[in-house]
Amino acid sequence: MTGNRGVVYQGPGEVEVQDIAYPEFELKDGPGVNPANVGRKVPHGAIVEVVATNICGSDQHMVRGRTTAPQGLVLGHEITGKVVEAGPGVEFVREGDLVSVPFNISCGRCRNCKARRTEICLNVNPDQPGSAYGYVDMGGWVGGQAQYVLVPYADWNLLVFPDRDQAMDKIMDLTMLSDIFPTGYHGCVTAGVGVGSTVYVAGAGPVGLAAAAAAQLLGAAVVVVGDLNEQRLAQARGFGCETIDISKGDPADLIEEVLGTRVVDSAVDAVGFEAHGTGSDSGSEAPASVLNTAMDVTRAGGSVGIPGLYVTGDPGASDEAAKKGSLSIRFGLGWSKSHAFFTGQCPTMKYHRELMMAILHEKVNIADAVNAIALPLEEAARGYQEFDQGAAKKYVLDPNGYLGTG
Repeated sequence: MTGNRGVVYQGPGEVEVQDIAYPEFELKDGPGVNPANVGRKVPHGAIVEVVATNICGSDQHMVRGRTTAPQGLVLGHEITGKVVEAGPGVEFVREGDLVSVPFNISCGRCRNCKARRTEICLNVNPDQPGSAYGYVDMGGWVGGQAQYVLVPYADWNLLVFPDRDQAMDKIMDLTMLSDIFPTGYHGCVTAGVGVGSTVYVAGAGPVGLAAAAAAQLLGAAVVVVGDLNEQRLAQARGFGCETIDISKGDPADLIEEVLGTRVVDSAVDAVGFEAHGTGSDSGSEAPASVLNTAMDVTRAGGSVGIPGLYVTGDPGASDEAAKKGSLSIRFGLGWSKSHAFFTGQCPTMKYHRELMMAILHEKVNIADAVNAIALPLEEAARGYQEFDQGAAKKYVLDPNGYLGTG
C-alpha cells in the first residue's frame, strides 16, 4: 500500500489537496456515501494510478456552492490512468494497461447498460439512476482528482488504449475522452448535427468548445458559438468557428448577421443552470435563458441537445422555483416548432472508442480546441480559481508527474 493525495471540497469557494485513503476493493463510509453503498465489495474493480485528471465545469458548480455537495467530498470524475492492481473478479484488464475512465459509473448488467444508456445505470447508485466519481448525489464513489482511484466493473468500464507509447504522445487529447469530448459530441449527435448543418453552440467554456469541435468533426458547414467572454470566443474562432457576443443583443439577431438567417439547423446548450441573460440582461443570472434561446433560434423540426448541467437543487438560485430546478421555459414555443429535446448526462461509452480512434489518427485536435494546460495536483486550487474567473483554458491536473509538471 502507498499514500494518496486528493482534491477535497472544503465549502463554497474552497478546495484543498489533502492526504486521503488509498483505494481498497470495498466502499467505505465518507462524505456523500449512501449508507446502502457502505461496505459494498468491489472484486470486479481495478485500482488506477492517475496519469491525468481534469477540472470540469460540473465540479465548479459544486465548488461555487451551487449544489448540495457535502464538505469533505473528494472531487474529480475526468480520469485517465494506469492500472496498478486488478481485483480477483477482473478477467481482461491487466496491470500496466493505460486506460480512459468514463465519468459515468455503470455495471454493464442492468437493463439500461444493456441498452447503451450507461449514464443511467440502475445498480451503482442507491439515490437515483446514474453515478459518477466524486460528485454530489452519485452514490459516494471517491473522486479521481487524486493520485489513485478505484474503478468498479473494470472490464466493462475501462477503455484500454491500444499502444501505450502512442497514447502518451497524445495524452492531453486522450484525457478528454473521460467526459468533455464525448459530452460535447453527444450534444451534437442528439441535436442532429450532420454534413452541411448550421449549428449554434451556447457557451464557449470547455464543453462548448468540445461541442464546437465535435460539430466540425460531424461535418457541420457553420458552427456559431455564443458567449459573454471574449477570451473564450477568441479560442473558438481560433479553430474556425463563427462567434457572437450575446451581451451585444438578441442571439437571433446576431446569428442573422453571421448566417443571413435567424435560425440554425441544430442547437447545443453547453451552459446549463448557471446561465445569464442576453443583451442588456447579460449581467444577471437567468437559468432558462439558454433553453429559451435555443428554441428561438432552432428551425422548425430541428433538435436541441442539452449536455449542459441542470440540477434539482440549487441553493444559490435567485428565486425559489429555480432552487428546486423549476425554470420558466417557453415550452409552447418548442412545441409549436416541433422541436426534439435531448437531456441528461452523456453515455460516454457510446462514443469514447470512436473518438479515441479519431484522436489517434489525427482527425481532431481536441486538446488544442479547448486550450488544455497541465498543472501539478498541488496547484488544483489555482486551477479552480482561474477557471471560475473565466479563463479560456481546460485545466488538466498531473497527480503523479506523468505530464511533466513535477
